[in-house]
Amino acid sequence: MSELFVLSRRRLPAIVPPLLSFIAGFIDSFTVLALFGLFVAQVTGSFVLMAVAFVKNEQGSLIKALAVPVFLLAGMMTTVLAVVLERRGRAALPWILGLECAVLTGFLLTILIGAPLAEANAVSVAAASLLGLFAMGTQSAGVRLLMKDVASTNVMTTNTTQLAIEAAELVLAWQARRRAPADAALAAAYEKTRVRFRALLPIILGFLAGTVVGMLAYLAIGVWGLLLPLAIMYGIFAWTSASALRAELE
Repeated sequence: MSELFVLSRRRLPAIVPPLLSFIAGFIDSFTVLALFGLFVAQVTGSFVLMAVAFVKNEQGSLIKALAVPVFLLAGMMTTVLAVVLERRGRAALPWILGLECAVLTGFLLTILIGAPLAEANAVSVAAASLLGLFAMGTQSAGVRLLMKDVASTNVMTTNTTQLAIEAAELVLAWQARRRAPADAALAAAYEKTRVRFRALLPIILGFLAGTVVGMLAYLAIGVWGLLLPLAIMYGIFAWTSASALRAELE
């Protein structure tokens, strides 16, 4: 980020990033099933769907074409909001998480009002799709801007590549340390690699768990399954808000 707009990044409890990735995986799995194959958390898939929408005349093509622009808009608005809040001396993270909570609540209500979602071109499907995309764009930007040493909670392609790199480096560092156990530099390098690996793996597993639970919840109870990620999101929001308030009072 530009030095003119440097934001303070918070170090969060280790459980928070995997919970956020669980939410993203849940929402992504749910929307693929409920919203006619739309990816809202992984914008890579949205690029492919957008390209397909330009060459094929199929139901829901307009929403798929708008997926990337809406995701970008969410990231831009999140950035502007965070910068404005920081300039006013306010902790930006609770507000950004609150924004995601509000958008996800709108997402759930829109699906409930429009249920059953039987037509890909229905207004309720379009509105729910755009809200889901906006919520995930907000989370993606918020994590990158405001959370210290946290990998993306919704882009698993980069995370999987990085995990492979970290795993290989961990093995190499372990072997080097084993050959020279008294070398402090090798011990420090091994520990740093181990810490990075242990931080990244739960995020990937959280997303995977979210996709599985989201699919099972959709098949078992339909729209009401969205109450689970929404409850987790509100819990994270409440914790960060209380933490920020305590910091202001100290």
